[in-house]
Amino acid sequence: MIYLDAAATTPVKQEILELVWPLMARDFGNPSSHHGPGETAARALDYARTTAASTLRVRTGDIVFTSGGTEANNLALIGLALANPRGRHLVRSAVEHSSVREAGDYLARHHGFTVDVVPVDRGGRVDPDEAAALLRPDTTLVSVMAVNNEVGTIQPIAGIAAAARTVGALVHTDAVQAAGWLDVAELASHVDALSISGHKLGGMKGAGLAMIRGRLALEPLLHGGGQERGRRSGTENVAGAVSTATALRLAAGGALHFDDAHRRSDYLIDTVLSGLNPSPGNPDPGNPAAGHPAAGQGTTAALLTGDPVHRVPGIVSFAFPGTHGETVLLELERRGIVCSSGSACAAGSTDPSPVLLAMGYEPDVALTAVRLSFTTEATEVQLTTAARAVVAAVRALVAGTRTV
Repeated sequence: MIYLDAAATTPVKQEILELVWPLMARDFGNPSSHHGPGETAARALDYARTTAASTLRVRTGDIVFTSGGTEANNLALIGLALANPRGRHLVRSAVEHSSVREAGDYLARHHGFTVDVVPVDRGGRVDPDEAAALLRPDTTLVSVMAVNNEVGTIQPIAGIAAAARTVGALVHTDAVQAAGWLDVAELASHVDALSISGHKLGGMKGAGLAMIRGRLALEPLLHGGGQERGRRSGTENVAGAVSTATALRLAAGGALHFDDAHRRSDYLIDTVLSGLNPSPGNPDPGNPAAGHPAAGQGTTAALLTGDPVHRVPGIVSFAFPGTHGETVLLELERRGIVCSSGSACAAGSTDPSPVLLAMGYEPDVALTAVRLSFTTEATEVQLTTAARAVVAAVRALVAGTRTV
């Protein structure tokens, strides 16, 4: 099996397993307890906070450990919007994760906020000038994700943040898919809040963090014991915090492999597009000996979604008109390739992706989307095998046959 669903989750790295196992089996004390086991746990939590802060180049007081990216996004949006009410106006992009979209909807329903949505181009990218055009003197917060979780498009966060500063608005970015590919410390330097999920980076599920500037007022989502400086009550998940901080530190080196990963990613893209789409000099991109017509002969059978230039290499998304994304996934799994149709948080939904609809794709095309996502550790052989399997699977489905 070749696993290409890293944007949904990744296996826990061996180094992290070795760190967290003692925290669950031996050094399991409550970090708020004033005895030996509790103090051991508190030191481990301090290590996690210091590691995360140094990786992001922020203060330790800026780190809030959460249950993952969804909670981090909710805490940043709702917590900052309610505690810093310059007005009741939010701005977000049209391609945000559902946790950002729905947090904004909650603020609109229950707290009288107005949410304006910045459109994106065909590649899923925000124009900073269009974001600036929506800003108002009473804009409280702007939230734009750093890297889209479905199509891999990189957003111009520096430009968007600069525009927001002109009206004094706070800025949040969902960096869940950016970590491991982009310089997250550089991203953090432009914003007031940033969200990370551990299990996307080789850490444990159920653990993440929010970087929220400690100088800012924050209305907590969880009330009770006053942990995390009163910003997120509840006994801390020490093993999860150590896992997330360590995964973030290890992922920070991902940018060093960016160019090499792009080369492998470009090969995957080129193989799929050339293998499925006819050209004037090659009306049948398939093998004539296969005994069936070329997939999409005379039409476009494969579309690369997302920005072709401003993208991370580890998320490659295609639409295959004339098929159905779930059918393609089943055929690929039969051939040993595991991937997904989009956001894992929308698993089970039969609706077309809101991200692709916002990018201008028709609903019937959006339903054909397939996402292949991988880490810097994916090999050239794995991606070559996957590319060929995608071509074979789509050709077989369009032709109405299945080859063994």
